[in-house]
Amino acid sequence: MFKKILFQLHWFFGISAGLILSLMGITGALYSYEQPIQKWLNPDSYTVQVPNTAKMTPAEIYQHFQRVDPSIKINSITIESEATASSTVNIVKEGARRGYNMMVNPYDATLLPEVKGREFFQFVQQLHRNLTVGPVGKQITGACTLILIYFLLSGLYLRWPKKHSIKQWFAVKPQLKGRNFIWDLHAGIGTWVVIFYLILACTGLYWSYGWWRDGMFKVLGVERPQPEMQANAGPKAQSAEGKGTTKDAQQAENTGPSSEQKKNSSEKKGLAPEKISYALTQTWTGFNQKIGREYSSLTLNIPKKPNSTVELTFVDAVPQHERARNKASYNYQTAAIEKLELYEDKKLNEKIMTSMLPVHRGSFFGPVYQFFAMLSSLIMPLFFVTGWMLYLKRHKQKKLTQLARQSLAPVQLDPNATPWLVVYASQTGVSEQLAWRTATSLQEARQPTTVKALQQLSVEDLKSNTQILLIASTYGTGEAPDLAASFEKKLMTQKLDLSHVRYAVLALGSQEYPDTFCSFGHRLDAWFKQNAAQALFPVIEVDNAHPQAIQHWNQSLAKSTKLELQAMNIEKTFDQWQLKQRTLLNPNSLGAPAFNIELHATHDATWQAGDIAEIQPANSPERIQRFLQQHQIAPSVVVDSSQLSIEQMLWDRDLTVDIEPFANLDHLVEQLPPLPSREYSIASIPEQHVLRLVVRQQSDSHGQLGLGSGWLTAHAEVGQHIAMRIRTNESFHLISDNRPVILIGNGTGIAGLMSLLSARIRSDFTENWLIFGERERAHDFFYQSTVEAWQNTGMLKRLDLAFSRDQAEKVYVHHKLREQANELRTWVEQGAVIYVCGSIQGMATDVDLALQDILGEASIDQLKQEGRYRRDVY
Repeated sequence: MFKKILFQLHWFFGISAGLILSLMGITGALYSYEQPIQKWLNPDSYTVQVPNTAKMTPAEIYQHFQRVDPSIKINSITIESEATASSTVNIVKEGARRGYNMMVNPYDATLLPEVKGREFFQFVQQLHRNLTVGPVGKQITGACTLILIYFLLSGLYLRWPKKHSIKQWFAVKPQLKGRNFIWDLHAGIGTWVVIFYLILACTGLYWSYGWWRDGMFKVLGVERPQPEMQANAGPKAQSAEGKGTTKDAQQAENTGPSSEQKKNSSEKKGLAPEKISYALTQTWTGFNQKIGREYSSLTLNIPKKPNSTVELTFVDAVPQHERARNKASYNYQTAAIEKLELYEDKKLNEKIMTSMLPVHRGSFFGPVYQFFAMLSSLIMPLFFVTGWMLYLKRHKQKKLTQLARQSLAPVQLDPNATPWLVVYASQTGVSEQLAWRTATSLQEARQPTTVKALQQLSVEDLKSNTQILLIASTYGTGEAPDLAASFEKKLMTQKLDLSHVRYAVLALGSQEYPDTFCSFGHRLDAWFKQNAAQALFPVIEVDNAHPQAIQHWNQSLAKSTKLELQAMNIEKTFDQWQLKQRTLLNPNSLGAPAFNIELHATHDATWQAGDIAEIQPANSPERIQRFLQQHQIAPSVVVDSSQLSIEQMLWDRDLTVDIEPFANLDHLVEQLPPLPSREYSIASIPEQHVLRLVVRQQSDSHGQLGLGSGWLTAHAEVGQHIAMRIRTNESFHLISDNRPVILIGNGTGIAGLMSLLSARIRSDFTENWLIFGERERAHDFFYQSTVEAWQNTGMLKRLDLAFSRDQAEKVYVHHKLREQANELRTWVEQGAVIYVCGSIQGMATDVDLALQDILGEASIDQLKQEGRYRRDVY
């Protein structure tokens, strides 16, 4: 049984995490040879012709740049001992946390060509470490690395009981056929690479988890150092290992300033150029006289303080690896080396913990080991592919879940039936809709039912009802819906006797937020349990209103109550809209492309400012053709049940799911669920005779465009019909009177705010304040001409803009709020309603915290209850 569980987990993790590990393996193999690749690609940057003159000293190079461009702030200068090698000058550059490396001719200090490929290897590094999606990606790669360790240990255990000979353990037999050969590849080569993968995984986790890093220091008996730059550089400084891109850049990461604070500090406290030249001259001469050992490169940090000391790092003539650096401090007044730390004097455990990147990539153990470690990483996809092939051959795809028909006795009308209380906590209306559908289903079974919003629920309601169904959305990053927050703060902090209550929870959320998926629903469930209520069945989670989960809720309710309930779902009827125009809003932006999408209805359509457009994405013709070719199906073949061609039937089907062998095309289509819909805030009002959206392209780690954004911004042709429905979003609707409104948003969140402003201006309401943020004013000021026209004509009373990249210190919308704290209080005292639209991560959370600091938490709760604080964030 234990072995079976190990095996099930082994293949389950393999088909889920294997793709990520394959990507990490390929990128890791490429990145491990970054330095020789860079030198091979850039010979003119790393090598020079040798004239009949000596190399310039660091002081001479420094003086040269002081003459040529005094504005350049130099952090360090690296001189190579090899005659043909270029020198490196590390300078302060905005956005470069460890400075920027300029390659210079060591004989005349002229600039050499910029190193090509830096950005590519930075991308490869980010892809390897966090899939280019930041902290979420880092958690994914960290989890996959832990899974790799499980693969290794469970794989060895699964093979071990067979008692193979050495040859059977390690030999790959090409004469085998079919599944046997696939198994031989998977298990045999897997055994060869166990040691490499184990070292790669154990060292890779050093950058993934602080607890793992602390454990490594403790196990190896090394005191964890406190990096000097950690105080200024923040969390990133902790992961300085593995961040360099070339040998010079790696040296510079111990020398250059770690943040703009150091830059500013050096400008205030730095030495005069003449003193720096003197310090460099004395240090260069004195250190070379006293060190008494050869080196391949020497880096001098530009002194920042008048303490007569220059910090140096140097690499031995034959170093153990690329990061085997020695450190020294030289006092140029006393002409003495005050501190000297030689890498070769360190104990093995200290060498390992101070050289984690070389251990990880293999150079710590020599070039032969590094080469085989690289090959092992490169073949990581082999195990993903062979594992999938073994799984598909061993297991057939499970049949689609069939709803079991309940053989229930007819329910007689019972005038004494116990009433049901259906409670919903909704942000955008989906939970409320499901609450009413649930109530309807119960009423059809002759059960008395009441529907109530969670914020309206009282202690008396909880005491007087014995059957309660809770349908609750989780909003943002684990929060209760805005209106339901008061219930959580007031009632869920109390201890009540609910032993008389039988309840069930339907928790709605989005897997796009895996850490907080359905968390408010689970908090409700935990609170009811803590107060002795009895659950009818465990919490049912729903991802983005998935129909299957909703059916599961209905079936569980029917089973636990012995009631015959009709099938229940959220019916979605999409109308046909024509894509009339698609315009890029932010050419040359640092961010992903954002488009103005204009749609025209082919029918009578109406909506309100603040409503949501729900798009049914479609597959591109190329994707459909690839699918048909893969399964050897002619596009024109007719599906019997619909009399439509298979090509037409696949337009909105998920072609990425696994399918079992099919007897006919109807069977194939049945296995392909519809593509999930995508929602976007509407940026216009019906009076403008166009439905406008703002859509930013989203891409996965492989560069594939997202489902909705790819369809609207790339795949759909202008003039083509788009399947779309309008969903009312009552919680973000515009007030109907002339109270002031404060509109806060960032990025594509401008869409929801534009519809609100358009409606206000059409009603001649001018007490409008817009606070909008993006990256650069020159490229990312969406609808600039319209907004400025509103401001110039007095329809927009206040406009505050936060373009984060237009100045050295980033400025965001919440900074603007804090700057205008007094004005904000005045507007709120005058009855202003606050609307927030945009990204939940970062903007909306920071805005919420700023509002709480300015107005107070109690005031924010009161504004929510009064409908004066409304959000549409995602």
